[in-house]
Amino acid sequence: MKLHTKYMGLELDSPILVSACTLSEQTDNIVKMEDNGAGAVVLFSLFEEQIKKEEARYKGVMSETSYAFPEALDYFPDLDDYNVGTDEYLENIRKAKEKVNIPIIGSINGITNEGWIDYSKMIEQAGADALEVNIFFLPGDIAMSSSEVEHRYLNIIQSIKQTVKIPVAVKLNPYFSAMGNMALRMKNQGADGLVLFNRFYQPDFDINELVIKTDLHYSESGEIRLPLFWIGLLYGKVDISLAATTGVQSAIEVIKYILAGADVVMTASSLYKNGIPYLKTMNKELQDWMYMMGFDDIKSFKGIMSQQNVSDPTAYERANYIKILEGVK
Repeated sequence: MKLHTKYMGLELDSPILVSACTLSEQTDNIVKMEDNGAGAVVLFSLFEEQIKKEEARYKGVMSETSYAFPEALDYFPDLDDYNVGTDEYLENIRKAKEKVNIPIIGSINGITNEGWIDYSKMIEQAGADALEVNIFFLPGDIAMSSSEVEHRYLNIIQSIKQTVKIPVAVKLNPYFSAMGNMALRMKNQGADGLVLFNRFYQPDFDINELVIKTDLHYSESGEIRLPLFWIGLLYGKVDISLAATTGVQSAIEVIKYILAGADVVMTASSLYKNGIPYLKTMNKELQDWMYMMGFDDIKSFKGIMSQQNVSDPTAYERANYIKILEGVK
């Protein structure tokens, strides 16, 4: 059973990728990921605000988001956990390219236009095969319109695509009011791929100490439904590579995402839980399922459960919502 696939024009031996996480901080881990069948590795994110320390600009941008409230800082991961400078990050790319043959995808989480452009260019020059831009932006300013939020995303994409030649994927959140149209506009601005979806860190409260809890929970398989829905809707309608992330705990989620139309499926939580060698297990289980179902390769079943290919397209729409409610007794 052939697992070969393409993502943003990159030739991959497996559709299972390692998503951006701290496991890729060590080159030895990246080698182990390749040895266990990863199709590619998205490096841990380079955070502009930790590197650049442009306090004035940083505060100006953050005043437009939920960072406007001091306690909201607790909603996000501690940037000290990503304590890697620009030079070290770029060196990690160079070392990885020397050690492995699978594509290495850089990841950047910026806040200013200059940061997006400068770091994207440096990541390309270091040898990355592609770039994933993680636009982690929460519009906490109630005066900011939806069109302003959308323009920010589109402007970032346009600026980066005018700067680098390597493929660029956008890791986006699911909160746009017109997701399909936004996906099309991102593609028209030059995005080569979309990664659905960014998993926001959400707060919890300690009701005894009256403080905000910042503990992080790994994703669960039940979280695949929203990205599964949108990948199934977008497949065949927007000519762009689709990557699925969130909730991938086994080959079952990988299969579902590909059935919906994903070119690749990214995972990190499953590797934290089960170790990097679990990649080999997922690849084997994927092949076993393909053999059982009579599929020789990935393209034989990719997208066959998307809206455009299922026998009842209304299963993706309001009619299915009514059916579900009718079935509740």
